[in-house]
Amino acid sequence: MRGLVFALAVLVAGPVVAQTQGPDPDYRPVLAAPAYVQSGPLILLDAAHGSQQTIDGRYAGFAALVRADGYEIRAGGQTFDQPGALDGVDILVISNAGLRVGGPDPSSFTGAEIRAIEAWVRAGGSLLLAADHAPHGVAAQSLGRAFGVRMGTGYAFRLTNGGEHAVSSQLMFSAEAGTIGDHPILRGRDATEAVDTIKSFTGQSLEGPEGSTILMALLASDREAVNSAALGEINDRIEAGEDPGAVLAERSVAALPAQGLAFEHGAGRVVVLGEAGMLTAQRLTYPDGDEREDTVFGLHTPGHDDQQFALNILHWLSRLI
Repeated sequence: MRGLVFALAVLVAGPVVAQTQGPDPDYRPVLAAPAYVQSGPLILLDAAHGSQQTIDGRYAGFAALVRADGYEIRAGGQTFDQPGALDGVDILVISNAGLRVGGPDPSSFTGAEIRAIEAWVRAGGSLLLAADHAPHGVAAQSLGRAFGVRMGTGYAFRLTNGGEHAVSSQLMFSAEAGTIGDHPILRGRDATEAVDTIKSFTGQSLEGPEGSTILMALLASDREAVNSAALGEINDRIEAGEDPGAVLAERSVAALPAQGLAFEHGAGRVVVLGEAGMLTAQRLTYPDGDEREDTVFGLHTPGHDDQQFALNILHWLSRLI
């Protein structure tokens, strides 16, 4: 396969290199009007299920943003079936939990944990669940199913129609294109917080329960590949001149309708994203002697409103809007 799918899901030519993916130290968000001046709600970022999206790691940018907005954030090292694991928590954030190894069920969460999370949300808790490209959908799909969410579990992508590569899994959503829904998260508290453009950096597709709102709508023509190898093969075969329709039919399936959802669950609120990188501020660095420039992706890149989108999600989950 000539193409290589990096963590930011761009197909680029060249061999695998020992690039380093981590938080961008240059991202230091400053907000003109933080939502909370003091004693903001407590966000618990799950750190008990093998995720690399940690407060001091790839989610350092997310942690910096929520602190700038006045929230408190801490890592959760307990499994959710332990007594008191969610005591005092206002918003639970679970991002890219890892596959469970060594058993027949790859779900990152046990049945007891899923029941505990669902009951906590139903009683009034707020959940932000982000699970992007394979294998993270497989790890999170049992938890998603408890809330009526179906996950595609692969790599959502679309034809680029003349772009640098035949396909791309970096997807744009906009009010102009009709792929951003109508929801308080997208309207914000006032016109200055309205979200017009969202960018995702790689992910899976989703389908929500009845009554859910699609925040990020995929196109009817969007597809999903089972893994990065299949995505790379699709790209290479189309670039080599094969009929796109035949290649897509053979090596992919229709994507589910969304990459972002919001809904109420009992007395609680839930946002599910099929992409986790959009909540980060990350940098890819390369070994000494490699001529490629560092690559940044996430909240702090231009051309989208992802930072405001992230803030609005938290504002809705904490019932400011």
